Amino acid sequence: MTNIRSIAKLAGVSVSTVSRVLNDHPYVKEEKRRKVLDAVEQLNYIKNANAVHLSKGKTYSIGVILPYLNLPYFGEILQGIAGEALNHGYHLQLFQTDYDRRAELDAFHRLQMKEVDGLILTSRSNSLDVLAPFIGSNVVFCENVYDPAHKKVFIDHYKGIRRAVEYLVSKGHSQIGLCLHRTFGTNSEERIRGFYDSSEAAGHTVRDEWIFNDCYDLQNGRDVLSAWEQMDEKPSALIVTSDQVSAGMVAEAEKKSIRIPDDLAIVSFDNHPISDALNITSFEVPIRNVGVEAFKLFLENEHPEPVILTTKMFERGSV
Repeated sequence: MTNIRSIAKLAGVSVSTVSRVLNDHPYVKEEKRRKVLDAVEQLNYIKNANAVHLSKGKTYSIGVILPYLNLPYFGEILQGIAGEALNHGYHLQLFQTDYDRRAELDAFHRLQMKEVDGLILTSRSNSLDVLAPFIGSNVVFCENVYDPAHKKVFIDHYKGIRRAVEYLVSKGHSQIGLCLHRTFGTNSEERIRGFYDSSEAAGHTVRDEWIFNDCYDLQNGRDVLSAWEQMDEKPSALIVTSDQVSAGMVAEAEKKSIRIPDDLAIVSFDNHPISDALNITSFEVPIRNVGVEAFKLFLENEHPEPVILTTKMFERGSV
């Protein structure tokens, strides 16, 4: 393997001279600089990036922890992070976890080994107590974690779900169900809390069998619609936290001649283009902005205030 000793030997100069040339030191005679650069070209030498990073104390790499790569929600956050990272000369390392706690911890170990300068968690599976030894100013959460010392950007999911329930109630619905990605995790817990609080405020009883879990994609939406069809007592409306799931429900309803919204009303979240194409009422969730703001928080040296983003409803024909 070519190293600076090989270059020094070919150029007929000292190792220290080679080092100064490779690191753009100004005090090198032009003749010697030319000999070194010629030797570099002849030997096809590539400077060891890790050594440079160690010397500068930075890798200019940001790690992004995300459970899945194939869901629009996380893809949008990633787009926001990537755009800001590019603007600031950083590149990304992705850590896909599938919500595996060990995979998530591996990303934090990479941070400890200084393979990345920081981490952005788009979603997590480990408790904050487990992660506490690794959390510093170079870690950003995309959720409303309870510790005020942590950097965080989050969407007000609690308020968004409450607005969805209130909207359905205003349309005459009293039997309302909920479709979630998962029942654990800060964002999901905030959605559930908003659902219970708004249902209680409206004087409605929440029925456990009307809360659907593990709803991520089109097929999950089809499955929910099929399960809804088999119920003796059905909710007249569903709040769905993903347009992909809602799209699956609408597609399946058409096959089964179930009328949307007459038989079942749907309020969705994300305002992905698919919701417009299928005429689904949906709350716009500023997902890409989560990524943008997360990277900005990473760059902040001082402890910044949390960034809170809100939702906006686009009323269409599914209610």
